[in-house]
Amino acid sequence: MGTVLVGTCAWSDHTDFYPPGLKPTRQLEYYAQFFPVVEIDSTFYALQPARNFDGWARKTPENFVFDVKAYRVITRHDRSPMDKDELAYIVNRFASSLTPLEEAGKLRAVLLQFPPFFVCNPRNISYLLWCRERLASFTLAVEFRHRSWFEGDTRDQTLKLLADNRLVNVVCDEPQIGQGSVPMVAEVTYPKLVICRFHGRNAQMWYRKGLKTSGERFNYLYSDEELEELLGRVLPLSEKAEEMHILMNNNFGDYAVRNALRIREMLGINHRCTQMEPD
Repeated sequence: MGTVLVGTCAWSDHTDFYPPGLKPTRQLEYYAQFFPVVEIDSTFYALQPARNFDGWARKTPENFVFDVKAYRVITRHDRSPMDKDELAYIVNRFASSLTPLEEAGKLRAVLLQFPPFFVCNPRNISYLLWCRERLASFTLAVEFRHRSWFEGDTRDQTLKLLADNRLVNVVCDEPQIGQGSVPMVAEVTYPKLVICRFHGRNAQMWYRKGLKTSGERFNYLYSDEELEELLGRVLPLSEKAEEMHILMNNNFGDYAVRNALRIREMLGINHRCTQMEPD
């Protein structure tokens, strides 16, 4: 059985988790007392300087690892008309900024989460392969958000595409409503890693526009019964991959942390990973 690491998507969203008065600059250190993995999501919204990654590497224990969400321009969220040369420049900037995490041995994967309008067609398949080529030195994980990638016979074709190009299939749990949601496809396409991202099941808010905060979409606390059902579906994948990341993305209040801690209890994993030094 491969190693199972449990954590959350981002760390700064979980305001109710941190002790009152804890400085934001120390949140990651506190988080790392409980979890051995985290997904960096700030990279989706803006290109981060290398010094940020260096700081995050230094603030975490030696065996702590990161998944990094790719910049939104790279995953075409902005519907940008950029040509490949412009995109290549941005991809290179993004890739070079990750050097401190790579050198520290703490970078596990770069997550390419494509938008709901990134449908399965030859043009988008070609773009995915272009990203694979431009980011050849990284382990890449792919999360699709349009159902066309997994409908009918396309499901097996998509899994073969991922496997043939050493791309990690991201196993999702999310509301099953419409084309902008994907079913859980519990399959391993890259033997070194499988990533599970649980978004909650708030169907009412999934497509809601004009939300005050993005967290409202993920306002969902999984019950123990739901977590047991999810673990029953995904844990067998740890027999086929060297490492599994289970990442909670129901980032509302402290829901993601509460569910992640509960999963660790269910798996018999000790909560306390490290001891944070006082100021």
